[in-house]
Amino acid sequence: MNNDEKFLILEQYRIYSEAKEAFTNRNFQTNRFYLVLSLILFLLLYIFNALTPAIMPLVVGSVIGMAVCVMWWLNLDSYQFLIKIKYAKVLEEMETKLPFDPCKREYQAFVEAKKNKKAVVFSDFQKFLTIVLFCLFLVVFSNNITAVLMNAFKLY
Repeated sequence: MNNDEKFLILEQYRIYSEAKEAFTNRNFQTNRFYLVLSLILFLLLYIFNALTPAIMPLVVGSVIGMAVCVMWWLNLDSYQFLIKIKYAKVLEEMETKLPFDPCKREYQAFVEAKKNKKAVVFSDFQKFLTIVLFCLFLVVFSNNITAVLMNAFKLY
């Protein structure tokens, strides 16, 4: 392989690495959006519950909150898939043509740290947070839908 080909591969690697970094940053911005939206919804439900006895807005708001949590979870999965498979595999393949393989070594170190329980994966924490928020919205929904049904059947 001549120097021009090596330079071209190195330049492609650099550009693709920057694209992966930009994609990862977009993932963090998307997660921040879902977190803020979920917390605002939960805060609005709490305030609305304190200010008025109406139940249906709480039911609708909690359904919207659960939907946001489901969309957040699906978004987390899709970003993880794209980052791990698309970008990591492509960069690792490019690294075979380079004298050093930082992505492969970084991944090996990550796997070893995770296996030895020395690393907590941020995406695992995000998924846990998504489940907690979904459960909170589910509790609000269950509590209020029970009251709606009891009022409907006059068992209250």
